[in-house]
Amino acid sequence: WSKMDSVFLGVILAISSTTIILKSFDELGVKTQKFAGIVIGSLIVQDILAILMMVLLSTIAVSNQFSGMDLLLSVLKLVFFLVIWFLGGIFIIPTVLKKTKHLLTDEMLLIISLALCLTMVGLAANVGFSPALGAFIMGSIIAETTQAEHIEHLVKPVKDLFGAVFFVSVGMLIDPEVLYQHAVPVLILSFVTIFGQSISSTFGALLSGQPLKDSIRTGMSLSQIGEFSFIIATLGMTLNATSSFLYPIVVAVSAVTVFTTPFMIKYSLPFSEYVSQKLPRKWTKRIERYSASTQAIKTVSLWQTVINAFLIQVVVLVVIILAIISLSASYIEPLLDEYPFGNALGALITLSIIAPFLWALAFRRVAVNEVEELMQDRKSRGPMTMLFFIRILLSIFFIGLLLNIFFSSRITLIAVIIAITIYLIFQKKLHIRYHKIENHFLANLHGREIAKAKRSRSDLTPWDGHMAVFDIATESNIAGESLRNLQLRELLGINIVSIKRGEITIHIPQRNERIFPGDEVCVIGTDTQVQEFKKYLDQHETDVSPEINEPDIVLRQIELKNHTFIGKSIKESKLRENTKGLIVGIEKRGIRVLNPESNVILEKDDILWIVGDRKLLADLGHD
Repeated sequence: WSKMDSVFLGVILAISSTTIILKSFDELGVKTQKFAGIVIGSLIVQDILAILMMVLLSTIAVSNQFSGMDLLLSVLKLVFFLVIWFLGGIFIIPTVLKKTKHLLTDEMLLIISLALCLTMVGLAANVGFSPALGAFIMGSIIAETTQAEHIEHLVKPVKDLFGAVFFVSVGMLIDPEVLYQHAVPVLILSFVTIFGQSISSTFGALLSGQPLKDSIRTGMSLSQIGEFSFIIATLGMTLNATSSFLYPIVVAVSAVTVFTTPFMIKYSLPFSEYVSQKLPRKWTKRIERYSASTQAIKTVSLWQTVINAFLIQVVVLVVIILAIISLSASYIEPLLDEYPFGNALGALITLSIIAPFLWALAFRRVAVNEVEELMQDRKSRGPMTMLFFIRILLSIFFIGLLLNIFFSSRITLIAVIIAITIYLIFQKKLHIRYHKIENHFLANLHGREIAKAKRSRSDLTPWDGHMAVFDIATESNIAGESLRNLQLRELLGINIVSIKRGEITIHIPQRNERIFPGDEVCVIGTDTQVQEFKKYLDQHETDVSPEINEPDIVLRQIELKNHTFIGKSIKESKLRENTKGLIVGIEKRGIRVLNPESNVILEKDDILWIVGDRKLLADLGHD
């Protein structure tokens, strides 16, 4: 195998399948257990790293050599566009969806979601990234909106359709002859994937401080490759970087590991219990102590807090300022260049746009309490002052960079001095304007968390408890019952934290609160208690027999001649019960009455309009 085949294969085998694992979790009913949350978190991180690896592999494949500078530039380019797309998307999209919520039907929301996805795919492709990156970014942005669950429900049929197309196309690329020729590599790689992923992921979970049983179950759940592996293998073929036999081998390994995944997840619990019993007591005690210590609250140094806050703010603001200057140089400067004073106007427009961000880069305070504490130490004052001057110098640099685009060097120097003076004069207004922008962004970013309030999942390690969310089925016979009557805490040991009903969330519901069909119930308990509650819900769903035929409801006109109920009132006639229907109209002596009262007396030659079962109405007509 060539070196490039080996590099691509290494990345392919390192990425587990989100789709297969989530499907297996649903079918095995373990999605609400504690280890499943660890697995899902690992999958999210893997998907993000897979995007980064696709960029790096593309760079290596095109240049056919490992160049540190090229890789660094690719990573910086990726970070630049990721930050811009994410910030812009979070700032705009949730606001637009919120403002137009009352106008959007399900069809429009579905079309808009797909259009946003395809737009981001086009943007990613235009700047040289994989289309998968664009779709991933837009999915991340939409996931932060308050309508994320609704959009996910609408998009699911489309996802299933294209998922089927994707896997059919994958299957069509398999060459059985190539698989036969490479049967040994397929078996070896399947073995490496199943056992290598299980062991490495188990040790990774242990190092992160998870308990032994949860770590083993996490490792065994991640023992497969999937959709991102196919995408990376396809990337290698598209760039002509890998051999033709690599793709069918990857597909074959995926097929084997897809088959073994449900069994690995199913038997992870007994295997973890077996390992826990067989390990020396001294080892298990050490693992428990290590797990407890790593999950305790860590003290972070003051300098670490300040440096982290400084770097995050500087990187984000520098990316925003560079993006605005780049757009100005590409579009505003050529557009205004032909007009008198066009350069001055272009510079003024751009400066007014980036002004709040330049102010924040130079003067916005970060980690206020930590900075004040450090400034009391004489040794820390010098480095803190240095950080402050670095931010001011960066702001001056970007002002000069912008003005240099529109003016000559000599005029730029004068313009920089004027611009700095204006900035200092209007500092308070820039402060207010920047904080409006920042608060709007943060409100959109945390929109779901605010809407859900305290419904986010969290683990309570000391008691081995966690939160889980369940949907109350339409056919559930506990619907309509109060929490007092259900006695869930007494029977199962779980507590109901909240009930979500449409857009309304009831936090810490009272004993008289009732459960209704379609409610989302958030409960807290151990894995065993949560599992028992799931069984409880399943047992209380009413089974609808497929053999029972729904009545054929029709509207029929019946003239009363010799019927036994002549002379009785509508209520006394029992027509409602006998026809499983409703009298919606009556004609007496040529006078028609719509929706007659139940005390109306039925007389001979009256004409009734009844909505009811076709067969029963036919029998009534014969009578």
